[in-house]
Amino acid sequence: MKASVPDLLREHPVVDGHNDLLWALRHRHNYDFDAVDIGERQDGLVHTDLPRLREGGVGAQFWSVYVPSTMQTDAVRATLEQVDAAYRMIERYADRMALATTADGVEAVWASGRVASLLGAEGGHQIDGSLAVLRMYYRLGVRYLTLTHNHNVAWADSATDERVLGGLSDVGRGVVAEMNRLGMMVDLSHVSADTMRDAVDVSVAPVIFSHSSAFALTDHPRNVPDDVLLGMAARGGLCMVSFVPRFVSQANRDWALAAEDAARAVGIEPTELARFEPFLEDLEAVDPPPVATLADVVAHVEHVRDVAGVDHVGLGGDYDGVATLPEGLEDVSRYPNLLEALADRDWSAEDLSKLTCRNALRVLRDVEDAAAR
Repeated sequence: MKASVPDLLREHPVVDGHNDLLWALRHRHNYDFDAVDIGERQDGLVHTDLPRLREGGVGAQFWSVYVPSTMQTDAVRATLEQVDAAYRMIERYADRMALATTADGVEAVWASGRVASLLGAEGGHQIDGSLAVLRMYYRLGVRYLTLTHNHNVAWADSATDERVLGGLSDVGRGVVAEMNRLGMMVDLSHVSADTMRDAVDVSVAPVIFSHSSAFALTDHPRNVPDDVLLGMAARGGLCMVSFVPRFVSQANRDWALAAEDAARAVGIEPTELARFEPFLEDLEAVDPPPVATLADVVAHVEHVRDVAGVDHVGLGGDYDGVATLPEGLEDVSRYPNLLEALADRDWSAEDLSKLTCRNALRVLRDVEDAAAR
């Protein structure tokens, strides 16, 4: 019998690994919660608001406290501003959301009928080379650190920068060890494949990919090779599949590569987001990229399941981190579309519940247990 998605989401709401609403609010709206009142629908302004989170069956969201890797000198200050914005958002909508820092805390927030809000920092540059800063982020509630963003850090190679270290340095291994000690999840989205392999090997706790898809299907360096999926799964980790079109559609990826070449031809590096994003917008107006679809995301979810196992796949949409999403997954209200498509492909209610939340909660608990040991 086909699984009932509405019934499933009442018992097993989505835990999503990555949402960039806070950066969208900073970058485009100067943290103005009056201008962008997420207590009401904000269609056309952002992908995320509380009514659509409820429609989508989202019970817990990792809010990215991201700042760009180009913001090196002010990264710690800007990260603290992002954390402050997260707290202000949670306090403003305290009737519908609450901070959570543990798996038990997530379930307690659910029991109160609210959305559990967790924090993740999206780049090793945000600690500015300081374990003391890392520890303070943990005290403020940050529960994962992505080891790099679009650029290398001194101790780890990024997926989208030049190969320098060939993975993690000894300092990088020390960062991972300190995260293990604290109980902060090691997030390998954005890092190079060699950094992935090094981190999987050195971490004594399960690692995660908060928003990455399968390299075997779309050859974007932000995606996860099959050997890494296997290694991650053997150590209890989790790959939370992203919905970013260039990560899930090879045709979209090929268009993006051509766009990067066109940008370089006029002196713009793709990692210079402040210049590259306007260039892309202009290009898309005259040469739209191929559209990604719900079926593309289904293929990536099933590939991760088939390679790593159903206990090691989750969801990390990256809403408000990209301009466009696949057809059928245009905003946070659309998770049921994906779950319905998987149910139509004979995913059981038990396996769907692992995808939506049980895998993520298990990894949270495993990381907490590793720290306790």
